[in-house]
Amino acid sequence: MSKQFGYPQYDENGVKRLTSAGDAENDMMMDIAVYRMKAGEEREFFSNSEETAALLVLGEVTYEWEGQKAGGHRDDFIKEGPYCLHVCRGKKITVKAVADSELLVQKTENEREFASVFYTPDTCRDETFGFGLCEDRMVRTVRTVFDYDNAPYSNMVNGEVINHQGSWSSYTPHSHPQPEVYYYRFQREEGFGACFIGENAYKIGDGSFAAITPSETHPQVTAPGYPMYYCWMIRHLPGNPWTTRDDDPRYVWIKEEV
Repeated sequence: MSKQFGYPQYDENGVKRLTSAGDAENDMMMDIAVYRMKAGEEREFFSNSEETAALLVLGEVTYEWEGQKAGGHRDDFIKEGPYCLHVCRGKKITVKAVADSELLVQKTENEREFASVFYTPDTCRDETFGFGLCEDRMVRTVRTVFDYDNAPYSNMVNGEVINHQGSWSSYTPHSHPQPEVYYYRFQREEGFGACFIGENAYKIGDGSFAAITPSETHPQVTAPGYPMYYCWMIRHLPGNPWTTRDDDPRYVWIKEEV
């Protein structure tokens, strides 16, 4: 498996590890893993040094933290928005699966303390971009859970993209100095697309991931008939948080041809 792209598998404990902070070959500065949970299963997440975001990709779970309790129910990651609990270091998250579920957990070092936030589909930004450009071949839906605008205390960004069938996303080609990770899902197991990181191309399949090298462009495309989901996770750099994208100047004309 490439350190830039791959198809990691679940281990015997139902854990699929995507990236580890400090990886000498391609450091995304984040610990990211996917957890497959059976109905009735319970998992705890705690770190003395890392903030943690636990996002429900699919299924039904109950979150418990600091004496609080809330549920998340998601049958369709294409049509339905996310539930995500975000806590600072030193705060424990307990997740109980009501039904078979998939949970994506993103963590990174952060010495700041901040109030925990439970995000729901109603509190996440849900925007569609790209209409009127290139015969609508770059229309995509972007759901932002948290970023520098609503969580400046965090060292992370967390969101989702629905790449409409037969279309492109993360387009026009752009880059940024902060590392970014994508985790892909399709509703049908034969669904596929392509990821372009710099000059390298990779075939996207259900459950694959991309660890996007800083300052490399990273456009995506999916096949007709197969809308593609991916969670996007960015790590702010010290003194340089992610707030914008640097468009490849060769493709800026596309946005001007309305």
